[in-house]
Amino acid sequence: MTRTLEEGARSAVIVGAGYIGLEMAEALRSRGLDVTVVEQLGQVLPRTLDPQLATLIETELVRNGVSVYCDTSVTSIERSDAGLEVHVSGAGQPGSLASDLILVVTGVRPDTQLAVDAGAKTGFGGALAVDPGMRTNLPDVYAAGDCVHTHHRLLDDPTYVPLGTTAHKQGRVAGENAVGGRTTYAGSLGTQVVRIFDLVAAATGLRDREAAAAGYHPATVVSAPYDHKVYYPGATPIALHLTGDTATGRLLGAQLVGHASAQIAKRVDILATAIHYGGSVDDIGILDLSYTPPLGSPYDAVQIAAHAWQDNQLR
Repeated sequence: MTRTLEEGARSAVIVGAGYIGLEMAEALRSRGLDVTVVEQLGQVLPRTLDPQLATLIETELVRNGVSVYCDTSVTSIERSDAGLEVHVSGAGQPGSLASDLILVVTGVRPDTQLAVDAGAKTGFGGALAVDPGMRTNLPDVYAAGDCVHTHHRLLDDPTYVPLGTTAHKQGRVAGENAVGGRTTYAGSLGTQVVRIFDLVAAATGLRDREAAAAGYHPATVVSAPYDHKVYYPGATPIALHLTGDTATGRLLGAQLVGHASAQIAKRVDILATAIHYGGSVDDIGILDLSYTPPLGSPYDAVQIAAHAWQDNQLR
């Protein structure tokens, strides 16, 4: 017998360990359900974080009572007298998981059939192809958000970035132009942030392998600066991966994981701003950022990470 939340569901299986899957894991766990997350790839947040940082998030999930199975595929889902049975395959994993609820959050695909039937052309990943003004190839037809491909500021080619921030910016451009304006979409870096229990994970720009595939010469340096001066109570380390181009020094990307009190969103936004305007790793180190001991250090955590990247290049 299956139960909804209103009917007193006691367990849930979440298929997919991206942002929505992990946010739902926290939400359902906070309601007292036994929660299991199943991910086909080898780590949680596989499209956002390097494995080393993803391990920190997985540990936080387990610490809060969530069972996590990576490298595990769902082969079928069946109803039984006990509820729902999720059959899985993966080395060392159980053959099936019993649950009252199943949430499948395995990704997003653009729903473009209506526009395609009307003659609209598609681009990256089957998303609608649009110009910088969000125009499709159809006269007077604009498109924005999760149904369109996205200009990425660090890539020569369009990509697919189904994020709310991207959709809002594209929608504003489409709306302005639809009523006679002349504006363009500035492009995306895929900047993201998510809170999972007491940790926050954030990323912007390109990861090392993505940068290499795009023709850059990336180096990623790992550091763990504290969020504020350690002599002031409550200081916590931020796990930070900074990626720069060794040929030009250009800042290409960053990933951060830290405590919810460590202002991770502020810090990823500093780095995203620098990347947006073509800044270098050196530029980060000389920014005039605010400082007070309860909130930071004379050199902020992102600047300490930049110094670590610079030092690595001198070796």
